[in-house]
Amino acid sequence: MSPEKQFQSIMETDLVVLGSGAGGLTAALSASLAGLDVLVLEHQTVIGGTSARSSGTVWVPDNHLMRAEGIEGDRERAETYLSGLVGERGDRRMWQAFLDAAPKMLADLEARADLCFRPYMAAPDYRQDVAGAASGGRPLEPLAFDGRELGEDFERLAWPLPELMLFGGLMVTRAEAFKLLRADRDPAAMWLGLRLVARFLAEKLTYKRGTRLVLGNALVARLLKALQERQVRVLTEAETTRLISENGRIAGVEMVRNGRLARIVARRGVVLAGGGFPASAEKRAENLPEPVAQYTPAAPGCIGRTLDLGLAAGAVLGPKGLDNAQWFPSSIMKRPDGSTAVYPHIVLDRSKPGLIAVDGSGNRFTNEAVSYHEFVRAMYARGGNGAAVPAWLVVDRAFIRKYGLGLIRPRTPDLRKYVASGHLKTGATIAELAREIGVPADALEATVSRYNGYAKNGRDPEFFKGETIYDRSNGDGEVKPNPCIGSIAKAPFYAVAVWPTPLGTSRGLVANENAQALDGDGTPIPGLYVCGNDMQSAFGGEYPGAGAQLGQAMTFGWIAARHAAAVDTAISISRENA
Repeated sequence: MSPEKQFQSIMETDLVVLGSGAGGLTAALSASLAGLDVLVLEHQTVIGGTSARSSGTVWVPDNHLMRAEGIEGDRERAETYLSGLVGERGDRRMWQAFLDAAPKMLADLEARADLCFRPYMAAPDYRQDVAGAASGGRPLEPLAFDGRELGEDFERLAWPLPELMLFGGLMVTRAEAFKLLRADRDPAAMWLGLRLVARFLAEKLTYKRGTRLVLGNALVARLLKALQERQVRVLTEAETTRLISENGRIAGVEMVRNGRLARIVARRGVVLAGGGFPASAEKRAENLPEPVAQYTPAAPGCIGRTLDLGLAAGAVLGPKGLDNAQWFPSSIMKRPDGSTAVYPHIVLDRSKPGLIAVDGSGNRFTNEAVSYHEFVRAMYARGGNGAAVPAWLVVDRAFIRKYGLGLIRPRTPDLRKYVASGHLKTGATIAELAREIGVPADALEATVSRYNGYAKNGRDPEFFKGETIYDRSNGDGEVKPNPCIGSIAKAPFYAVAVWPTPLGTSRGLVANENAQALDGDGTPIPGLYVCGNDMQSAFGGEYPGAGAQLGQAMTFGWIAARHAAAVDTAISISRENA
């Protein structure tokens, strides 16, 4: 050891996991189930990373829950789907390894760790134009979890995005949000709202937020509870500074916590699960398309620190892809405390009837109901004088009243504060709105008029909006004949800007089917594993369906842990050499 380094402590364990998102926690849990002693290091003050603020959906083709619903033969269809979607952009061996392991991972953790899900039977895959796409069943929703079961760790669980909660701390699922929109005319929806609010108000007397956890918070909480039961330590505010290499093998880490430098021996290796680099302005500039995204809804700790550690240890980045990110179109607004709200426009507004997206020329440029990932790709593809960064979502007052618009909730009675802040643009006429958003008035008027014509018969000959089951699943089923198309006709008119924002990144460290990081020669680096957005995307940067990121992260976390546990020769760093 160099004389300037004085380690205050030396710890020993079997496996060290860097990162506390779903991938890292799955790796830790799976290793513990395999009999290993495990330590999780998280450099942020809270646990969960981007997973905790996500939908928590996990994409697992051919899972046992969909088979229980009568869907058989999904493995073959999923292989057809990924083959057509990914093509030459990703390593076939990697996505096939995912298809092999994902259903096993799910069944294993459900049986041995009480990780419970329900299948979204009406959640179609995103690319219905590709053979093998499913109409539902592959995306899985985590069941609600009572945060009080975590004890003191409930305070260490990362919060969801504030704008995705009601009353500053009440979580609801997507299905519940849809149902609550009918509370004024549906007694069952009204009763649901009353029960949720009553519980939340009672809990606020004791807790900072509601303890009924859903979405990504529920997923992370269930993983954390399982780790608690197995006495697996999760250390927060632990900054890993170096991976230790011993005789060509990754054998531990050096880290700083509470101002103390420590060396941790990892007899079976280290798993990198830091969440990629969506929150790093520098790495976004190096890897993402121009104009480079300035904001992200990802966790602030996802800045690529673990990628840098892996590179320093001999791992290599995969090739640049089409755009190296998984995208959300997001609107941006300053919060009262001066912080920035980044609100992802996922499915609650873009697919609803009575909304169009226009570019800088005042023209539509895509089917507004496509997946968030493909919508942003269309924004970048537009280019030229009609650039769609930002794009403008154009609606009328009746739309906002019924569906809301991003940060603006349905039935918001007064929109003046949003207009005054500049977040929401308005005009008494389409021409006036066009001037407000800086697009040609005649072009926007023609676009809206043309679209209103489409609303009469429910057909969109330009972009075919509402013609796939994916589009329709996010529309308004009460609107006929097309649940995604409606007129923009009742003044005043409104528009909000949306920008490309990376939820995650798809360029990462190259790995093999065992989740082992590879060096420049394609040789596995002994003791070094990688999963989640730290790993080069097994899907080549494509986004197959809801939960594809978490499904991939958890599957390769599970694979990494099982491979580490199966290694016959454990290693140890002698204290003399420390």
